[in-house]
Amino acid sequence: MKFLQIVNNKRFLFACSVVLLMACSVDEKQKIITKTRLVMQEEFDVNGAPDPNFWSYEIGRGNNGWGNNELQYYTDRPENVVVENGMLKITARQELFLGASYTSARIITKGKLEQKYGRIEARIKLPLGKGLWPAFWMLGSNFDTVGWPQCGEIDIMEYLGNQPTKILGTVHGPGYSGGEAVSKYYTLPNSRFDTDFHIFGIEWGENYINYYVDDVLYNQITPADVNGEWVFNQPFYIILNMAVGGNLPGPPNGETSFPQTMLVDYIRIYE
Repeated sequence: MKFLQIVNNKRFLFACSVVLLMACSVDEKQKIITKTRLVMQEEFDVNGAPDPNFWSYEIGRGNNGWGNNELQYYTDRPENVVVENGMLKITARQELFLGASYTSARIITKGKLEQKYGRIEARIKLPLGKGLWPAFWMLGSNFDTVGWPQCGEIDIMEYLGNQPTKILGTVHGPGYSGGEAVSKYYTLPNSRFDTDFHIFGIEWGENYINYYVDDVLYNQITPADVNGEWVFNQPFYIILNMAVGGNLPGPPNGETSFPQTMLVDYIRIYE
């Protein structure tokens, strides 16, 4: 998929702007955030289902095919995923549905919007509660041919609903996947991720991935940091989802209220 096609769509606007923001150092490595050419801007400004020209649904039980022992059933119902009032809303519900006790949604740009390198960011407000596991992440576009983790996985933001001041930025690849992934927490000072919107992003180039929250650089991952092959010099597609339960967060408890919603204000990609 070429961005020349994308910018012709009324919801994916082409613009040129220059914003230079000095980033902090991470292990004596410094980068400048260079937002020099905006090539994709999804503002979620048309109510209804996510734009089918760019988004597809992954549907099914969370413990069938995703490998994390999740508890939800992913659907394409508006009860679980809808665009309203300028926001994408992914909502987890506690309900019996096709053998699962919870429902939620997982949408992807596979085969429609695939990107190699650039500044990729989203402005998101996250939910609260034990067992909630929302994420903004990417998989290599060769997933169907080589499988996971050979395709590579870039987790721009993972969040556990019982830790409202922390997020994770992670890469998975051959030799460093699952519990052996290369990962780092970021702790938000003086605020929480469930009470306001925050911008989660990466700046990604050949042989490096920088991780940001609100333009604060908190980690850089390079081939020297991984225990295996570097598989991130290729196109990737975007995923937005909210899992319930699973290996990382564990199940909800009695203090987790439902429904819970992840709000996505926008996604932007700069070359």
